[in-house]
Amino acid sequence: MPTVEELYRNYGILADATEQVGQHKDAYQVILDGVKGGTKEKRLAAQFIPKFFKHFPELADSAINAQLDLCEDEDVSIRRQAIKELPQFATGENLPRVADILTQLLQTDDSAEFNLVNNALLSIFKMDAKGTLGGLFSQILQGEDIVRERAIKFLSTKLKTLPDEVLTKEVEELILTESKKVLEDVTGEEFVLFMKILSGLKSLQTVSGRQQLVELVAEQADLEQTFNPSDPDCVDRLLQCTRQAVPLFSKNVHSTRFVTYFCEQVLPNLGTLTTPVEGLDIQLEVLKLLAEMSSFCGDMEKLETNLRKLFDKLLEYMPLPPEEAENGENAGNEEPKLQFSYVECLLYSFHQLGRKLPDFLTAKLNAEKLKDFKIRLQYFARGLQVYIRQLRLALQGKTGEALKTEENKIKVVALKITNNINVLIKDLFHIPPSYKSTVTLSWKPVQKVEIGQKRASEDTTSGSPAKKSSAGPKRDARQIYNPPSGKYSSNLGNFNYERSLQGK
Repeated sequence: MPTVEELYRNYGILADATEQVGQHKDAYQVILDGVKGGTKEKRLAAQFIPKFFKHFPELADSAINAQLDLCEDEDVSIRRQAIKELPQFATGENLPRVADILTQLLQTDDSAEFNLVNNALLSIFKMDAKGTLGGLFSQILQGEDIVRERAIKFLSTKLKTLPDEVLTKEVEELILTESKKVLEDVTGEEFVLFMKILSGLKSLQTVSGRQQLVELVAEQADLEQTFNPSDPDCVDRLLQCTRQAVPLFSKNVHSTRFVTYFCEQVLPNLGTLTTPVEGLDIQLEVLKLLAEMSSFCGDMEKLETNLRKLFDKLLEYMPLPPEEAENGENAGNEEPKLQFSYVECLLYSFHQLGRKLPDFLTAKLNAEKLKDFKIRLQYFARGLQVYIRQLRLALQGKTGEALKTEENKIKVVALKITNNINVLIKDLFHIPPSYKSTVTLSWKPVQKVEIGQKRASEDTTSGSPAKKSSAGPKRDARQIYNPPSGKYSSNLGNFNYERSLQGK
């Protein structure tokens, strides 16, 4: 076991040998043996071993193993020194192994060590991105849970910081290929992170690239399988995947496959959906996603069938007016509850798909059914006018901090919802029905306008976009789920605006 003096002496021999350093194998072996010494000897070995590593390829395994021992030492200062020097071993065929080792070291609980490991990984990434990815994905696929989790997070946060010359097209193709392997068995949270990784790649910013991502999400969502509304995992997986798909849709990347699945399999089971998330209005969440996707449908083979399913579901939330008794008052004890949030979503979806089949309400429905629909629309529209007037009155003159109270935020969103429904109903009352109006869905951000200005209340929104959540479809059933709906949406589905305002 060499002493500090012997380590310095042999270091001097190697340093002075210049081009003939490779001839002093014995001197390098003494330095390797320094890992068996005390604290001072180990600290010196951690610095000296990597310095001359490249000159002794025949001792490469011994040198890497010696440095790895120092990376696992009980003394934190020795570990940090050893980790800091690890990138010097990342040469040639050794690089993937070093990347694998560094990835495993991500599991450390010491923040300084963790930062050193991150920096070391980034430095070898710039040397050889493919080799580094080999080590990272090896641990993601086969490593311990904590290592897998941190390796995925490393990719999701650090890839975007790398320069273009590092993230070449070939490197991005490798990331996509390896990610597909991982996506065969992931939790919901992991799926979100991988979608973040993949959607950030330059090569997937094109129309064909985004289409690839949509197909990847569709596969993850199991759209070929029959939907099981009573299985929370099945429901959560579909919602999680759809949330990741929605930002990818555009006029060139169509949502048709998802919309058809929702209309055929989810809408008919809307009332029986189950979710493990307490307080989440799962029905409203489904309808919001359908509404957001409906704008990006391409040619749809089952357009008429989907419109019928939407129409039938819409009728469930648009009641007939209560029958009047002989004295002219309502025969029932109370008027039907108007669920504005649900109707906004369904009416918007119907309006968007209806553009593709504009004669649906005239040629596709019999006269009796159309008459029934018009009566429901008229009744709903009357109720809307009452609520809109009351909401405008309650918000009149309120600006700034006054609009930030919980109560007024709810009223602002309520006003947006009712205004949207009003615009869409007016379109459907045209003869023939029109599909020309455009509205911004109540939970989507729009330009802020002062409430006190004329008609400004129609352009006001909560500005609170839906949060992403995770479903945890696979990977040992590990789940991490955050409520996905906007901050106020759970309060709006059955909100009794009239009663709320009359009580003020």
